[in-house]
Amino acid sequence: MSLETIMGDRFGKYSKYIIQDRALPDVRDGLKPVQRRILYSMYKEGNLYSKPYRKSAKTVGNVIGNYHPHGDTSVYDAMVRLSQDWKMRVPLVDMQGNNGSIDNDPAAAMRYTEARLSAIAVELLKDLDKDTVLMSLNFDDTEYEPTVLPAAYPNLLVNGATGISAGYATDIPPHNLEEVIDATIHRIKYPNCSLEKLMEFIKGPDFPTSGLILGREGIKQAYTTGRGKIIVRAEAEIEEMENGRQRIIVRSLPYQVNKARLIENIANLVKDKKIEGISELRDESDRNDKVRIVIGLKKDANAQVVLNHLYKNTQLQDTFGIIMLALVNGEPKILTLRQCLDCYIDHRKDVILRRTQFDLDKALARAHILEGLRIAID
Repeated sequence: MSLETIMGDRFGKYSKYIIQDRALPDVRDGLKPVQRRILYSMYKEGNLYSKPYRKSAKTVGNVIGNYHPHGDTSVYDAMVRLSQDWKMRVPLVDMQGNNGSIDNDPAAAMRYTEARLSAIAVELLKDLDKDTVLMSLNFDDTEYEPTVLPAAYPNLLVNGATGISAGYATDIPPHNLEEVIDATIHRIKYPNCSLEKLMEFIKGPDFPTSGLILGREGIKQAYTTGRGKIIVRAEAEIEEMENGRQRIIVRSLPYQVNKARLIENIANLVKDKKIEGISELRDESDRNDKVRIVIGLKKDANAQVVLNHLYKNTQLQDTFGIIMLALVNGEPKILTLRQCLDCYIDHRKDVILRRTQFDLDKALARAHILEGLRIAID
């Protein structure tokens, strides 16, 4: 065989693998395979929110030993991300110990941290034991794992997703849980409702780091076509001080902005005299990642002008490019908001049908035994 044929064939297989089994989320439960395997492994081991924490290293060992034959670092990194409340709108893992920070500090090693499933993660796994989803054999054919989770709420929209595979990339922003559920219920009741009606419920992305979205055009474009750009700006206010000076207090940041790098960037701009009027710069954020950056100004500086310069030249104002791409029946597709909800609703119909059939079969089997006992007693 020619090298060209071999390379094409191998790269094709590799691309198929990373598209379907690594980098992109499934539209039904909003999870990538590694995330699904972490949650399933914790659920199966009884590592629930109502029980004591368990060493993270134990969970990672179970995942790589039973379901995910890859490096322990990749599994632990995925697990840490599921616990970070500045990245996840509703964290799916409840971690005790140092799980990183908004400054991009690394988490403590897995031998030091402890974790368990959060209460809302259990809702994704609810009814898994009632034959609600298709199970497949794991890598060494020793046990079964779910191909998708039952997902009692639309996790793809609630927690969003980020991923880069071969020829495809996805960047779905997080949304408010209540808003998404209200929109889903409305869509079930009125299957032909318009996007405008759905946007009365889901007004736009709801980032865990807060921030202000400027304008609605980018949001509408993303929900209509599956692609769009939104401008996110930090929440800042100007404070008057006793000595007649002013200062700027930044209370939130755009999504996925590294706070330490942002402050360093502002300091460099001041040093290079690209921004005038700043006399001091302090990070007063607390250990719970409540953001508070204090920017002291010189006496003659105009606070609004300085703030506008900061918005223009730093990540205090950032663009978030939305690409609503997910796997639909194993195929990557760019989805509108209505398609996202419809795919989820179809999945839930299937789950509820299978659950009801399971309960019925169980009840019929029990009725058969009771019928026999009644005859025996007679």
